[in-house]
Amino acid sequence: MRLAVASIPAHNVAMALDKPYADVPGTTIFDAELARKGYHLNMFCSSLMKAPNRERFRAGERAYLDEWPMTEQQKEAVLARDYNAMIALGGNIYFLAKLFSTDGQSFQHAASLMTGMTPEAYVEMMVKGGRSPEGNRYIGEKK
Repeated sequence: MRLAVASIPAHNVAMALDKPYADVPGTTIFDAELARKGYHLNMFCSSLMKAPNRERFRAGERAYLDEWPMTEQQKEAVLARDYNAMIALGGNIYFLAKLFSTDGQSFQHAASLMTGMTPEAYVEMMVKGGRSPEGNRYIGEKK
């Protein structure tokens, strides 16, 4: 006996999970929902681990991106090197590292871009212990 199983595209599945971690300001938690959303974006980034793929990407970024079934928003975020947008669209920072490494950029440089700081200001902040947790624990804590 064969069972018929309906196939529901991941983008049509509403997540009903309670996400108490969504209350942390400025923090995106890479959960199962984002993993599904960003699967093709992350596989594109993973492809950049191979030198021939990096060469093809550098030779024609849009053409290479069009080989991947990513959303237009994801492709535009890659082209703009908008790492915050890529994370919001399901990108995992460890996969995105393949992209900024392809550009010859360090993790520190990418982190500074994501915080809106210069690389020098970012380093100074981190050397001093990072951002203050005051007002950055939970949105609900704000008075």
